[in-house]
Amino acid sequence: MNYILKGENAIYYECGFSSDNALFLSLENYNFFITDSRYTYEAKLYVKDAQVVDGEKDLVKKAREIIRSAKIKKLIYDPMEWSVDEYEKLSKLNISFTKKPNFSQKKRIIKSDLEINIIKSAVFLGAKAFSEFETILKNSIGKSEKELNFIMQNTLKDFGKYDLSFDPIVALDENSALPHALPTDKLLKNDSLVLVDAGLKYKRYCSDRTRTYINKKDKKQQKIYDIVKKAHDEALKFAKAGVKASDIDKKAREVIEKEGYGKFFIHSTGHGVGLDIHELPVISPKSDNVIEENMVFTIEPGIYLEGEFGIRYENMVVIKNSKAEIL
Repeated sequence: MNYILKGENAIYYECGFSSDNALFLSLENYNFFITDSRYTYEAKLYVKDAQVVDGEKDLVKKAREIIRSAKIKKLIYDPMEWSVDEYEKLSKLNISFTKKPNFSQKKRIIKSDLEINIIKSAVFLGAKAFSEFETILKNSIGKSEKELNFIMQNTLKDFGKYDLSFDPIVALDENSALPHALPTDKLLKNDSLVLVDAGLKYKRYCSDRTRTYINKKDKKQQKIYDIVKKAHDEALKFAKAGVKASDIDKKAREVIEKEGYGKFFIHSTGHGVGLDIHELPVISPKSDNVIEENMVFTIEPGIYLEGEFGIRYENMVVIKNSKAEIL
């Protein structure tokens, strides 16, 4: 199988190193890591199972030269990694190009035991950061979402030890009804509902977690929280090797629909997590993925009441011994 990769995480998965300007070629099982002179020395130290090539000022041109020399007839590429202009330059070859969307993610959908252990560490560190942030929240009345978001980022990074999986979401009260809320000047009050969605990277692998802190004296908030938590738990119990990802989504959605809030569950039930924060499998109504052993994904149902509040509850799980285990 001959293929070319451009995405950083796709390249890292193949050879243990990547840069923001690199290509990876696998031709008849002989591999090439093509980068520019800023990275060649470092690449030679860390790249595994691939020849490091200085592509100088034009990596695509260098890739074409190598492909011509190899005299191959077919090459796989992921169209989601390439701009139209880059692909036009690459395809100036008398060979057959086969486009395979999500090519690398499909290779990575089943995690190795080593990967799962790294992801477990990322999840553990992320949960630890959440616990620290919960303590901080209790003494943060009057702080804005922007301030709280900054605090959460620093808590996750632990003085620069870790990168973020994504920019955290810290949403208060009615802003929590926006699933991907951006931080504003809205202030934390004594009775505020707080939705926090965040994660960190450990050895490049991501974690992802959401918790919603409610005002337990508010009966409507408690009711919605209980529905969302039940949807999460039912999906968790149902998730097993051999079931359709779309059926896991359906199980969570049925709980919420039964309570009359179906139209307020406005996103998929989950997604794979690994080197990318969003990977395969997709846990959605339209997903064609079938769950297998050693897949890692989130379960994160939510209900969002515009102008009032939103509640989401999220854990990462791994399929082990055919069952879903919370990481």
